[in-house]
Order: sequence, then C-alpha cells, then structure tokens
Amino acid sequence: MTILVTGAAGFIGSNLVKMIYKRYDNPVVVGIDNMNDYYDVRLKEERLAQLSSYPNFTFVRGNIADKELIDSIFAEYKPQVVVNLAAQAGVRYSITNPGAYIEANLIGFYNILEACRHSYEQYEGGVEHLVYASSSSVYGSNKKVPYSTDDKVDNPVSLYAATKKSNELMAHAYSKLYNIPSTGLRFFTVYGPAGRPDMAYFGFTNKLVKGEKIQIFNYGNCKRDFTYVDDIVEGVIRVMQKAPVKQVGEDGLPIPPYAVYNIGNSNPENLLEFVTILQEELLAAGVLPADYDFEAHKELVPMQPGDVPVTFADTSALERDFGFKPSTSLREGLRAFARWYKEYYG
Repeated sequence: MTILVTGAAGFIGSNLVKMIYKRYDNPVVVGIDNMNDYYDVRLKEERLAQLSSYPNFTFVRGNIADKELIDSIFAEYKPQVVVNLAAQAGVRYSITNPGAYIEANLIGFYNILEACRHSYEQYEGGVEHLVYASSSSVYGSNKKVPYSTDDKVDNPVSLYAATKKSNELMAHAYSKLYNIPSTGLRFFTVYGPAGRPDMAYFGFTNKLVKGEKIQIFNYGNCKRDFTYVDDIVEGVIRVMQKAPVKQVGEDGLPIPPYAVYNIGNSNPENLLEFVTILQEELLAAGVLPADYDFEAHKELVPMQPGDVPVTFADTSALERDFGFKPSTSLREGLRAFARWYKEYYG
C-alpha cells in the first residue's frame, strides 16, 4: 500500500503518518509539505524529524499548488490512497491574507483532483480512495445544532470556510465525472500536543507564560466542540480503509462514489470552562507557578469577524459506518498538551 499524505509535517498529518506505521504492514508513505512560516517552523521540523526514522517514508518539500510537482509525485510513487491535509488554515488569517487560501485550498486541491483523475491512465488501479480535510467552518452560523452533514451549508462566514466548502463541491464533481472514490472529513476544533500555535489553547498558554492578557471572545459565550488529535487520526485511518463504493446509475453513468462525515467530540465546551480546565492543567504540569493570578490576565471581548458562537458535531453517520465515536475528554486532552508544553519549552 502506497499512501500519499499532503501536509505531512502539519499537526494532523504528522500524527496520521505515525498511526499509519502502527496500523499497516510495511506501508510506503510519501509526505509533502511546503513548511511555510504561518507558524513556528521549528514545530514542523520537530514533527518531521520524528517521521524520518520510519522505513519507506519519503518526504518531499514542496507546494501542492505546484502542478508539475504533484504530477511527478503521482507518476513516480503511484499512490493508491491519497489523504489531502495540506491547506492554509485559520479563520482570522483568511481575512488578512486571502491569497494564501486561494493558492493552497483551491489551486492545490484542484491539482490533487487532477492527479487522481489521471492516475487511472497512468498506473494499474489508480487512486482507490481520496480522503481530504474539510472543516466545521462550513456550517457558518447555522442555528440548528448539532451540525449534520445533511444540513444546508451555503452561507460561509469566512473565506476559509468558503474554500473548504468549495473542496467538497470540487470533489463531488470529480467523483461524478471520473468515478474517483472520495471522502471529505469535517474536523471540529482539533487540539493536542505539538499542535498549531494559532489555536486558542496554544495561544492562550503562550500569552499566560509571558504574563500577557488572553482575550476571550464573545465575552466567553462561545462553545466549541474540541476534538483531540488522536481521535481525529483514528477517524481518518478508519475512513481511509473503506472507500465509497463505485456504482452505475440507471442512465449508465457513475453514481458519485462520494461521502462527507463530521469528526468531532459531540460535546461542546463553553470557552470559560475550557479556560478554567486549561489553567488547572497548566498549574498541575508546572507550566505556570502555583500563585498565578489568572483573573488579572483574562479579558472578555466581543465576537471576532468570521467566528461563530457554537460548533457541535453530529457524528451519527461516522458511528454507523465506521463504528467509531471520538471520546477523549477535554481535561484528558489538555493534560496531555500541558505536559508536552512543559517538556518541549522547559
């Protein structure tokens, strides 16, 4: 089995590669990442260093928006499964740097789809399954909760969300036209050790360590479906192994072998409760001193543009089709993060 993982030095990508080597017998994994400086590149280098010890792991430093590079990777390595995690992430950054999202999330994903399409002409079997990261952001400010993949999601409130919805539409079109089995995964607020510093739990910790104030948006009246990275990766692994079935319709044309699932903890946490648990675990891990004055370092502020008041995943379809439901509690996950932070930063 040859598996291509884009965004392999990223938070989810690097954890996925590790899990592939635990679950598969002698896999060949090709990882690609452009190692950009959206956040501290040293974290990406650290993750990559851990992957370099695995047998049959090949790393390509490059951009999925580079069509020639993507085509050459498919021609040389002939992947049977493709997991596209490479993307420009972050809601707020999409307001100030929209071009990065068009390049990575639209052009880059188009290049992946085109390479999958032509794989059937280039090598036996071609791509058996394309799995790609979507996002809970596609739900926008939907009032109905929990969010179901059956819900209408045509009103994104950020460019990031719009590009992720576009990925689902593009994948559907390519599945219909070229019979490419594809599954989109809407991730809900992924967190954990060695995660992304732009995420709230990591950013809050950095600021508290420096003695700076943390801003809690919507005056703390936001709820987030925090999902531990190991649960996300377990979901991806299970989905990878079960591609949507190819079928032919009454018109003789392919019925798109296409699916979309939520992967979330299905247990939204209030931001103030989240901050309380985080500070307790930071104290327990020794990241912050026992006499730290949290109240002096907290500031309640209005909602930010592009944000939504609640995220809440309906994972019944994931449970039905794959027998899996994320279950790591927020305290367990933040404890693991706090201990990692202490070890990594000292």
